[in-house]
Amino acid sequence: MQIRHLGLLALVLAACGGEPAPTPAPAPTPAPAAEAAPADVEKKFDPATLQAAAEQVALVPSPAEMQRSLDKASVNKALAGMVKDRDIKMDVENKDQIAVRCGVVLADLVLTVKDAPKEKIVARLDRLAEGLNKLGAGTDVQSTITDMKTRVQNDAVNREELLKEMDELSGVMVPELEYEAGEWVVPLIQAGSWLEGAHLVSGALKEVSRVDAADNLLKQPAVVDYFIKYVDREGANKAPDEVVGKLRETLNTLKGVTAKPTLAAEDLDTIHSSTGAVLTLL
Repeated sequence: MQIRHLGLLALVLAACGGEPAPTPAPAPTPAPAAEAAPADVEKKFDPATLQAAAEQVALVPSPAEMQRSLDKASVNKALAGMVKDRDIKMDVENKDQIAVRCGVVLADLVLTVKDAPKEKIVARLDRLAEGLNKLGAGTDVQSTITDMKTRVQNDAVNREELLKEMDELSGVMVPELEYEAGEWVVPLIQAGSWLEGAHLVSGALKEVSRVDAADNLLKQPAVVDYFIKYVDREGANKAPDEVVGKLRETLNTLKGVTAKPTLAAEDLDTIHSSTGAVLTLL
């Protein structure tokens, strides 16, 4: 399966490696905050840190990649038509759960953006912005979403172009959210997107009886291990949370399934039902 998000590093390093800032005019009494600003910027956009983040993010296939992989496997099923018309709210306290919810909304946006009514796109963008704001997303992320929303409302954007922008949105989110909320945020957003994608892909394969394509499309043990690491991270919120608990249970189930040499029809059923068990709680 193709890997995306490599544009993330170029996007962020471009912010690091642009034209040098002009030397400010000397001031009689420099403010302490101005002295600290370069260190903050260096911490936020450290190239080595972002290189590591890019390599981890690139591990996970995006929803758009999942659809492309279905097409390449000659599975004649559009995931967009399988997306449920639901209103995923962000009025919860647990930030792990908010991150997962944001990921599901983002996946639904990416999969339906080419054909959905603009009112539906705008509603999902508003919900995504609300969730990301609760997670500590800064002005770059919010302004990106606002710009998308404005262009959709004004019919001033090509849907193919908008799909590409949405598919790359996490490239903008990574430095912002990791700096503001912690390195666990983006992986859990990805977990939500991947969970929705895996549920839809497994459902599509079941509908068209293509178990033979399951290994290539769904057998991803490294991705499952990646998500488990962040769900079970040291210092994670251990307060009871139904969604996060069910996500942990589902990932452990998928760890066993994806470790098999070849996926069978019953494994496809397990992937579909276990991912759906989390989604029904949102």
